[in-house]
Amino acid sequence: MEQPTEGSGRILLVDDETAILRTFRYCLEDSGYSVATASSGPQAEALLQRQVFDLCFLDLRLGGESGLEVLQLLRSQAPWMRVVIVTALSAVDTAVDAMQAGAADYLVKPCSPDQLRLAAAKQLEVRRLAARLEALEGELHRPSDLPDSNSPAMMTVLETARQVADTDANILILGESGTGKGELARSIHGWSRRASKAFVTINCPSLSAELMESEMFGHNRGAFTGATQSTLGRVYQADGGTLFLDEIGDFPLPLQPKLLRFIQDKEYERVGDPVTRRADVRILAATNLDLEEMTRDGRFREDLLYRLNVITLHLPPLRERPEDVLPLAERFLLFFIKNYGRPARGFSEPARQALQNYRWPGNIRELRNVVERASIICQQELIGLGHLGLGEQPGISAPRVGTPLTLEELEKAHIAAILATSDTLEQAARTLGIDASTLYRKRKQYGL
Repeated sequence: MEQPTEGSGRILLVDDETAILRTFRYCLEDSGYSVATASSGPQAEALLQRQVFDLCFLDLRLGGESGLEVLQLLRSQAPWMRVVIVTALSAVDTAVDAMQAGAADYLVKPCSPDQLRLAAAKQLEVRRLAARLEALEGELHRPSDLPDSNSPAMMTVLETARQVADTDANILILGESGTGKGELARSIHGWSRRASKAFVTINCPSLSAELMESEMFGHNRGAFTGATQSTLGRVYQADGGTLFLDEIGDFPLPLQPKLLRFIQDKEYERVGDPVTRRADVRILAATNLDLEEMTRDGRFREDLLYRLNVITLHLPPLRERPEDVLPLAERFLLFFIKNYGRPARGFSEPARQALQNYRWPGNIRELRNVVERASIICQQELIGLGHLGLGEQPGISAPRVGTPLTLEELEKAHIAAILATSDTLEQAARTLGIDASTLYRKRKQYGL
């Protein structure tokens, strides 16, 4: 089997025999793994609270402790972590019981270095494949907004993004609403050496400062009213991977010092828990707001802005990259006809001209919505001009008062129309007369 590469896995060893811990540790570290050791269940739990591990080798005989109880603890604290039981020949039956309780495999002591390395490589490969499968399953349920571009401006952005992707530099992605900032962030993660780890998104406009702190860093049970159970937080989930802060301009000002500290030191505390934890996370952020203006107005910390924009990427609006409109529309159409099983297979010439000439104030998001609607209502092979609904309301065929629609359908259509013509989420919320968090929930509810 191919030898593991340096940094290819983080392993926890749990055994009450110092000599075995030392031998196992040297063997695995020589193979390039990052290794931590514990001699008891409580020590293992303390390590799990501070670090993320991919694999654990657990001895079933830990002095007076039950190895099966420690296994249950490990499974509850880190359900993604693979656990290999290490046991004496006389306790193989117990090891089989442990596998039925969630362990991935077992080794019989004494085991050779080759057996140990082989077991580690096998389990870490399974862990990597599971993470990759989860990511791919997510990709299957949405069309990509970021294919290869024919626009010189966009090609420059993509080339720069590829050049900096394999570094750990923080990146700030700027652009109008709907230009594909989230897709670019996901692509950067995919091009980076962190691609096999998690890509975790936090939507900054959606939560208050108190709830945002809990969402990001986690909390202990009882830390505040309604906290009936502990949560790990998004930072913990992203350890080893990438944390994407979407719409960073809306990140709560009172919480910005804690975000700044985490970016600088990689350290944080959960709400209601004094234990300082560390996480190896790369930060990507995006916004459609003018952060420099916000720093002058005191609405965004200047030192935080400097930390975020080590590299800045400006995504051009769709109206400035007309070469990409038809390729994007055809890409979206292919995705939606597969999903919905509709007869449309392309666009008529008048429809193509309309798509090319439209200004797209809602950018790629608006284009995708228009194509999705057209693919659903078109009953012919070619989508016509009328199917696009590019009338006075850009990108939406707005229903008139009295049209036989439910209130829910009417609300969805109205919110979609306002979003398509608003520069920011806050502007759309003000037009609708609701707060930004309510609008965020509505967008999620209606899939806008």
